Amino acid sequence: MKIVYFSVTGQTRRFIKKLDLAACEIEPANPFFEINEPFVLVVPTYDQEITEVVNDFLDYKNNREYLQGVAGGGNLNFAELYVYTAKDIARDYNVPMLFAFEFSGTNEDVESFKKVVNELESKRN
Repeated sequence: MKIVYFSVTGQTRRFIKKLDLAACEIEPANPFFEINEPFVLVVPTYDQEITEVVNDFLDYKNNREYLQGVAGGGNLNFAELYVYTAKDIARDYNVPMLFAFEFSGTNEDVESFKKVVNELESKRN
């Protein structure tokens, strides 16, 4: 399963690189590209003005149809606002919130996330 992600400060990108899975990054300059296969979205936690490009990507052509779930990175110090961007996308696009990790994730987070993605993929087959 493909991973699509958005990174602002590089924390999410560092997490994705640890996964060693097929991934593509949503670039703010051009979020309008098409994904024609099931994917998991990974996003950091920021105000909607910053993450609006993620919605632009999801709303482009048929991308939302292939969205299987969302994972979010954030900072636990934000309490109830921890990974709220991912939670909002999960709610707005009616997909499951699959995983949450802090900052760029630990090695345990990497293995746990890979397991979630593998389980999701096996359910599709």
